[in-house]
Amino acid sequence: MPSQKTVPSLTSLLGSGRIVMAPGAYDALSAKLAAQAGFNAVYMTGFGVSGSTLGMPDIGLMTATEMADRARAMTEAAAPVPLIADADNGHGGELNVARMVRMYEQAGVACIQLEDQVFPKRCGHMASKEVIDRAEAATKITAAVGARQSDDFLIMARTDSRAVISMDEALRRGEAFLNAGADILFIEAPQSMEELRLVAETFKGAKLVANMVEDGRTPYLSIDELEELGFALALYPVSSLLVVAKRLQDTYAAMHAGGHLPENEARLRFGEYNDMIGLNELVPSAVDV
Repeated sequence: MPSQKTVPSLTSLLGSGRIVMAPGAYDALSAKLAAQAGFNAVYMTGFGVSGSTLGMPDIGLMTATEMADRARAMTEAAAPVPLIADADNGHGGELNVARMVRMYEQAGVACIQLEDQVFPKRCGHMASKEVIDRAEAATKITAAVGARQSDDFLIMARTDSRAVISMDEALRRGEAFLNAGADILFIEAPQSMEELRLVAETFKGAKLVANMVEDGRTPYLSIDELEELGFALALYPVSSLLVVAKRLQDTYAAMHAGGHLPENEARLRFGEYNDMIGLNELVPSAVDV
């Protein structure tokens, strides 16, 4: 097997005092390419996983085992770069959350993301979301913390209550989640710079997530701007998915219109793809030189 470079753990990265940028990936290939690009962490987006696996929107259709299987494949593809993995709302109550934690930890995931939406959930930047009771949500985070085997397996607690109830409720839930033992706090979809600053000031010293979604509800900022505000982790969950989806649309349309792939279409050469995917390292005899 090919040798692997040494990469800091997610715990070490978050403790470095510098913001961590984690691009979204949705399958093993995109996770591998993100790691090869030089990122120190990769984020498994549930939005992208639902689209790439089922060809369906992110509305709670993926099962717990489907999500865990995808997380395992992506962890291996991105290794040794740590994978942060969306686990939706834990796919049920406290026992379901505990099982999700065990499955993700066994799969090699570095951090599990859990949210406080009802089942079935929706993407955080969609309308008509609903959240469970604050106390129940905090209890699920407690269950997640209690189920992990290692403290290096991090628990990211997300609340979607800003859009559903109010920013004040989101802040109250954030405090409850940190008190329940969450390692990382994710207040989803602040709707202005003022709200981003409020989150950072309210939870100064905590490991905070900023979720940067193109065309979403939150101001779209660079990692430097987010670091200045006080955020520790910047997710760009769907950037690559949106670009790739557009490229696929255009490529298939061009092929259909022309009867084959146009000569000037930007692409990897067949050999370049095999080199990128690791064929020479795994099966040297299969390489056509």
